[in-house]
Amino acid sequence: MAKLFGNLHLVLLLGLIVAIGLIFCVSVDRPDVLSPNAILRWFHVFFGITWIGLLYYFNFVQIPTMPTIPAELKPGVSKFIAPKALFFFRWAALLTVLTGLSVAYVSGYAKEAMMLDRTYRLIGIGMYLALFMAANVWFVIWPNQKRALGIVPADDASKAASTKMAMMASRLNTLLSIPMLFAMTNFS
Repeated sequence: MAKLFGNLHLVLLLGLIVAIGLIFCVSVDRPDVLSPNAILRWFHVFFGITWIGLLYYFNFVQIPTMPTIPAELKPGVSKFIAPKALFFFRWAALLTVLTGLSVAYVSGYAKEAMMLDRTYRLIGIGMYLALFMAANVWFVIWPNQKRALGIVPADDASKAASTKMAMMASRLNTLLSIPMLFAMTNFS
């Protein structure tokens, strides 16, 4: 058991196999679970949980904890944990948006939602919030984090300013995630 659960890739593969098995078991009574829409929704939720989960990890755990970590231990976070978490964070943001737009397109409401048509206004607002948040990840948070973490060269003043900017942009995304999640989960 320890060997199985010690290997993340194997756990993910087995989770996918179990999910596929579940899909085929229920598809006898519910053939719609094999539709492109259902599969895209599944991926959209998976990537969305990954994205927002990491956003909340950064804001609820990493950012508040960093000032209490002894200086000699901080490189463990800034050189190893944060870059890896930011990799999954930014790609989950992009994949969440792409699968969400695909769901809207396949479902036939993409244009109406983007135009904030009355029937699709709530999902449209959620989509715009998510698009803004994803752009914030890629064009504000990530460039600033690269400087703050020393992934790209920067002097101490630039690192400090970038750390503050990345934190404020991340907090903005945390703020926006609350209404975005409401809009996404209350669309029918």
